Amino acid sequence: MKKTSLRALPEIKLAQLQTLQVGNDCAVHSIVAATELLTGTKLDPAEIIDEINHIWWRGRFYRLAPNSGITPPLQVRLTRYLAKKHNLPLTAKQLHLTPELLRATAEAENLACLVTIYWWFGKAPAIYYKEQPRNFNQLSGAGGHTMLFAAYDTEHRSGEAQTPWGFINSWINAGTGLFWMEDAGFRKAWGLPIPRWGKNAAVIISLENGNKLETI
Repeated sequence: MKKTSLRALPEIKLAQLQTLQVGNDCAVHSIVAATELLTGTKLDPAEIIDEINHIWWRGRFYRLAPNSGITPPLQVRLTRYLAKKHNLPLTAKQLHLTPELLRATAEAENLACLVTIYWWFGKAPAIYYKEQPRNFNQLSGAGGHTMLFAAYDTEHRSGEAQTPWGFINSWINAGTGLFWMEDAGFRKAWGLPIPRWGKNAAVIISLENGNKLETI
């Protein structure tokens, strides 16, 4: 597979789905992007963030704590909640995919795939914007980040780095391009084994009236 993208859309079109995060809310922005891609419905990330922070205190948990992270299992719960609340024909489930299967999801018309990467102290993987050589992920501490997988292009380069993995990312409002990662860096960060939800965790968001997930 040399080159593919969600719904065969060009990079500039996919980039329009990007919304800028302010707090620890990358998963919310990724779910919002997937929802718009699949249904055309634009949800407001700020409204979702305010709501799930508020209802956490009432025992309805869609994140680890107010303003804290949203793990893959909680991403599934949040997607299902939003689909029910807004009457959207969406469902979600967590799977563990190989990189090869992840690439194949871009060719399916009825689904989108969230991936969460992790890293230890001083091991943050490089994430680039478009063809720019600057690494936008220069955090020194341990961390994690959720993005929506959007494209794969073996010929894509960011500066001198070969960066085949493209993502809709919450570090910009719209913009004119995606964020990209090197193959080894992405595989290592996505494949980091995390207790309880394992490695290579992917949240598949799909249209309920679409084909079965087994077709990817």
